Amino acid sequence: MPAATGMVKYPEKGEMRLLTDRPPQLETPLEVFKKDITPNEFFFVRWHLAEIVRRIDEDTFRLRIGGAVAHPLELSMNDLRTKFPADSMVALCICSGNSRASFDPKVPGSQWGNGAMGNAKWKGVRVKDILAMAGVQKGAVDVSFAGMDKGTLPGVPGFTKSLSIDHATDGEVLIAYEMNGTPIPMLNGYPLKLVVPGWYASYWVGALGNIEVHKEKYKGFWMEKAYRIANTPGRTERPDSLVKETIPLTTVQLHSIFVSPTGAEPLKAGQKYTLEGLTFNDGSGISRVEVSADGGKTWAAATMDPEIGKYSWRRWKHEWTPATTGSYDLAVRATDSKGNTQPEKQWNRSGYARGFIEHIKVQAQ
Repeated sequence: MPAATGMVKYPEKGEMRLLTDRPPQLETPLEVFKKDITPNEFFFVRWHLAEIVRRIDEDTFRLRIGGAVAHPLELSMNDLRTKFPADSMVALCICSGNSRASFDPKVPGSQWGNGAMGNAKWKGVRVKDILAMAGVQKGAVDVSFAGMDKGTLPGVPGFTKSLSIDHATDGEVLIAYEMNGTPIPMLNGYPLKLVVPGWYASYWVGALGNIEVHKEKYKGFWMEKAYRIANTPGRTERPDSLVKETIPLTTVQLHSIFVSPTGAEPLKAGQKYTLEGLTFNDGSGISRVEVSADGGKTWAAATMDPEIGKYSWRRWKHEWTPATTGSYDLAVRATDSKGNTQPEKQWNRSGYARGFIEHIKVQAQ
């Protein structure tokens, strides 16, 4: 994947930061996050295989369900809209490498800032209902979901992720056909996208084409080799002492970011500012957000907007006035409903699941 820089416009998309062009990886500008719902035209783009889907005939497209089921299915888009009850939710979709550029020391991979995520309202069909129609056979343990994107070379494994049968049928996992009230953009996975709320976007398979039920644990490249992380508290390890045991990366790590200020604009001493940002985790709940203006020596409580969905991000705000001219080290941290607070340090070899405290430097004049 060639390195790329600068802002670009792709079909159905506004101006976004280009990380790679094959496959396309596009990052959302930070100012877009001043909206609670991320507009489709600015929703980040992340593909794994170079040959992405560029055209779909909705009349002939079929979602195939097979494996350990009593009744294999081939469902049209019309079937999905008319034969199953529709469900919807607001949920955060976040790349596991979001904020990778902030890891120190640096790690390989696309150097995302904070824009490899988006909050959207998803509408579709519960996987639970589709599998009920197919009739899951006794003894089934896993369900795999395969996208229609392909590699350019023979032998490149297709992008397939799996969930346990219990997770897949918990009533929350969706197959979405709408995103913010319209069909899903082609670059975000049209015509169908798996929505796994509270889990990283590596499980949100785009251009979903095939579902298979398994009586044995599914073992594929994207589960056994890729998207794995240290099996340690905080998902952390040391550069000089990498852990031997890794596990599949699943749930979203507790984190919070600044949206405003960005650190690029000068502030005026004695003038009140509204510090603003976002906080999120796996859906288990955030109990508080705190802000520091002295690099973490002292903390003050921020206010949080009401929840707009269990799996949505939450906006936080805090009024702050720089008392004098000079440099300030602003920091933000969140604490979840179980009492866990973001750590000051975290590192892993892949730059996954950033959870450490965000700092930004601002200058008051």
